[in-house]
Amino acid sequence: MQTNPTHSSLVAVGDSFTEGMSDLLPDGSYRGWADLLAGRMAARTPGFRYANLAVRGKLIGQIVAEQVDVAAAMEADVITLVGGLNDTLRPKCDMERVRGLLEEAVERLAPACKQLVLMRSPGRQGPVLERFRPRMEELFACVDGLAARHGALVVDLYGAPSLRDPRMWDVDRLHLTAEGHRRVAEAVWQGLGYAAEDTEWRTPMPVAAPPGWTARQLAHVRFARQYLLPWIGRRLTGRSSGDGLPAKRPELLPWEGPRA
Repeated sequence: MQTNPTHSSLVAVGDSFTEGMSDLLPDGSYRGWADLLAGRMAARTPGFRYANLAVRGKLIGQIVAEQVDVAAAMEADVITLVGGLNDTLRPKCDMERVRGLLEEAVERLAPACKQLVLMRSPGRQGPVLERFRPRMEELFACVDGLAARHGALVVDLYGAPSLRDPRMWDVDRLHLTAEGHRRVAEAVWQGLGYAAEDTEWRTPMPVAAPPGWTARQLAHVRFARQYLLPWIGRRLTGRSSGDGLPAKRPELLPWEGPRA
């Protein structure tokens, strides 16, 4: 990877992770690692352009059908693709189909940009990670193989100790906090060859005393009521949190900072 590169455009493809949940801004919109990365890249390159096609809740089949060809047609210098993790969390997941769709996406995107970026997504320490770890690692093995064949960059967030810490995750236990997104932006920034602004992004947060029993139980109740039960309801009815929502930033336009 070259040192201190210059990129004139970035297109981000994916689901809620790339949309930026739960890095909430005062106006109610989400920022996230892709916006942070775009802002850094724009500071180095006048006229820098950015699009973010991500929509929360999307499965890999929807990403391929709705975002991949749009992203390829933009012919950006850098395209990021993160998808498939939502599929692995479904009770019935056809991993062969997921791998095939991810391969299809990479085959379309890799020739359409100067650098395709793939990721091994971060995992929050806890029972959910342990339950779905085999599927996740199967997905990441596919990512590694596709990257080797197509010259893509893989950013390994799954292997970063800092991003396993529950304190890096929002109360919904599915999305990173603002600090988590900042560290992801740093990881991709360094992966693209830019000089590190935070050499310690992988370093875990300082050890802190765990919350007491009462606080833990209240957190579990809040999580179940606000997030787990609605998530189960959507699964039972075939709905998604992203139904009807447009892409975050559907056009490849000059960067002007975060916007709703």
